[in-house]
This record gives sequence, C-alpha cells and structure tokens, in this order.
Amino acid sequence: MLFRLGRTLLTGTLAAYYLLVAFNNATDYQTNFRFVQHVLSMDSIPADARVEWRAIYRPAIHHLFYWTIILWEFATGCICGVGTKRLLSALHAQNKFDIAKKLPLVGLWLGLLLWAFAFITVGGEWFLMWESGIWNGELAALRMFTLNAVALIFFYLPDSQEKESEDTKSKG
Repeated sequence: MLFRLGRTLLTGTLAAYYLLVAFNNATDYQTNFRFVQHVLSMDSIPADARVEWRAIYRPAIHHLFYWTIILWEFATGCICGVGTKRLLSALHAQNKFDIAKKLPLVGLWLGLLLWAFAFITVGGEWFLMWESGIWNGELAALRMFTLNAVALIFFYLPDSQEKESEDTKSKG
C-alpha cells in the first residue's frame, strides 16, 4: 500500500505543480510570455540566414502558442488532480486502484508530452532555443520531463502485493 500511496502523492504533487504553473502564467502573463515571444522570434540566438526563416514575429501567434501552453498545463493539472482523488478513494483495494490509475496515466502522459514536444522539440530544436544564453528553457524542460517520466515508470511497475499474489497463484 505504501507504493500506491507514493504514486498517488506524486501524482497529486504534479497536479498541484501544473495548476500552479498555469495560474502563474495566466496571472503574471507578461513574464513568461516574453520567454515564448523571444523563443519564437529567435532573436536571442546567433544570426543564421539558413534558419531565420523559421522565426515567427507575429504577436498573435505568440499569444496563441502561449495560451496553448497554459491550457495544456491547466488540463494536465486538472486530469492529474481528479486522478489523484480517484487513486485516494481506491487506495485500499487493488482492483479499484488499477482501474483508478487510468486517468492519472493520461495526465502524466500529457505532462510528459508537454515538455518533450512543446519545449524540447518545438522550442529547443525547431526554434533553436538551446542556442540562446538568455531564453533557454531546455534544462527546466528536461527536469520536468524527467519527473513526469519517473512518475509514469512508477505507475507501470507492479505493486509488491500484486507480485506476491501472482507468485502465490502460480505456485498454487
């Protein structure tokens, strides 16, 4: 049961994190909007005519990208939060806990994809964020990708009680 509780609390922590990030991004809009704006404009990386065609200078598209990120964070936080509630209510019953794991898995995968796709792939590689000394969020994205990946791995590992039950069934 300790392993189930740990997975539940980690999912709840990530739910709180995503909801807090979405809240901060929406209420202190300009702080991280500038980050998105500079990454998409590619204005803080060395000038290179071979890649500058990728830059996006239109503020409306910057806002669209930023709101997509905020909504993605919010959806991830809500799904993980509801999933945490379901896990808590099923904590003492293995069969119910296995069923309750589905929603948190969706939330954790959404979180993993946010960091892997939006930040590392699109921001990092397409817009070459890694070349910027000022507007480079790849280390933070890698940290969050790793945390989400570890949480997902924990969900795919069997409980020790599950393993003991399977071992007992196979012997009997």
